[in-house]
Amino acid sequence: MENGDIPENANEHCPGPQSESAGKSDACEGCPNQQICATAPKGPDPVEPLKNESNKKKADITWQYCENIPPHRLQVKCKFCSHICWGGIARMKRHLAGTKENVSACTSVPDDVREILTKLLESREKKKDENSLECFQEVRNEDNGAKKGKMDSFVDLVAIAERMATVKHKILVLSGKGGVGKSTFSAQLAFALAAKDFQVGLLDIDICGPSIPKMLGLEGQEIHQSNLGWSPVYVESNLGVMSIGFMLPNPDEAVIWRGPRKNGLIKQFLKDVYWGELDFLIVDAPPGTSDEHISIVQCLDATGLDGAIIVTTPQQVSLTDVRKEVNFCKKVGVKVLGVVENMSGLCQPIRDFKFLKMTDNGEQKDVTEWILEYMTEKAPEMLNLIACTEVFDSSGGGAVKMCNEMGVPFLGKVPLDPQLCKAAEEGRSCFAGKDCIVSAPALKNIIEKLMETNGLSMSVSNGV
Repeated sequence: MENGDIPENANEHCPGPQSESAGKSDACEGCPNQQICATAPKGPDPVEPLKNESNKKKADITWQYCENIPPHRLQVKCKFCSHICWGGIARMKRHLAGTKENVSACTSVPDDVREILTKLLESREKKKDENSLECFQEVRNEDNGAKKGKMDSFVDLVAIAERMATVKHKILVLSGKGGVGKSTFSAQLAFALAAKDFQVGLLDIDICGPSIPKMLGLEGQEIHQSNLGWSPVYVESNLGVMSIGFMLPNPDEAVIWRGPRKNGLIKQFLKDVYWGELDFLIVDAPPGTSDEHISIVQCLDATGLDGAIIVTTPQQVSLTDVRKEVNFCKKVGVKVLGVVENMSGLCQPIRDFKFLKMTDNGEQKDVTEWILEYMTEKAPEMLNLIACTEVFDSSGGGAVKMCNEMGVPFLGKVPLDPQLCKAAEEGRSCFAGKDCIVSAPALKNIIEKLMETNGLSMSVSNGV
């Protein structure tokens, strides 16, 4: 067994104890040596000098001047000074050559031996450097390889860092649940910051469902390219927008992409779009914790990402998914700047309601005109009231309770305001004019709190 000979009690078609299939092939079934052959190391002993004449050239000359200390293969003793090296033959070689690589030099080794080993080390280091250069050339020349992929990734991150160097604050708007008004909040946050005279960029990375172009009144616009890169589409001179929605030939066109292609476009947005000097870059992400979220965090992580605002609605079916989003941020090291509870009850002036009366046969009769006339005559002060009602079940404590339990800031509540919905549909700011008398003050307070508590800037002015 020791020399690789086939044992006498082996099966008829034994592959040999030194074979890679020893103890594993069908021929070994039932052999009394099967367990030994399967677990025994194959090939020559890596510690002892090779005895086979054909393999002598593979033996390391250093073994002539040291010996292994069983049972540790990596514990080697110098024959000249009895120094014990942990780390095997490579470390012993440096000990005998007297190099200063955290290894004590042997003081008893003959000069001729030291010279031989020094030259051996130098030749190996040179070969190592040549191999490194070849690897680098391979990275540059291969079109499809893991090494090239890593190098390309590094080059992308450098390009992104250069672009983001002119952006002071980078904020993600996230949600674990779809349909909670995340894009509406992103759009109104961008409008509010731009009204404060900040230079603002809004990046839409919801590849399959880009809503930002419509919510900023930019449908039908196209991206233009200059020698500096892709130019954002501008709402105002200090509010630029970038979205895949500007690239679609038809707004109803479906984007049917797998993760890698989505990630590629996100990287391209970050490294090729020329924003210029920005105070804020707002990134509107799709719902969930998948490819787009991992990509944007990885790309912006080294550029100074301020954190994420998480949007939810009050009911448990939304909060369950939003908790996952909070945990995602904690796992990837993204600071949660705060949580916004959107659609927190339906609120609007009583005069904006439609009043219906149920008839005996179950039909609905519009009595709005009669009700308003009656109130104007009998109780005119009622016409200035705001009527509110719960739309979603918030008996579980809503976002406030979730924030307390998870240790993240709560920024505030935004009511479900039909006027805010109308502003989003028309692509305009809810702060312009006096239509959004319920939602605009709530959003203003949230933005004020966001900026004050996170040290982003002074509070939003009354002009917003």
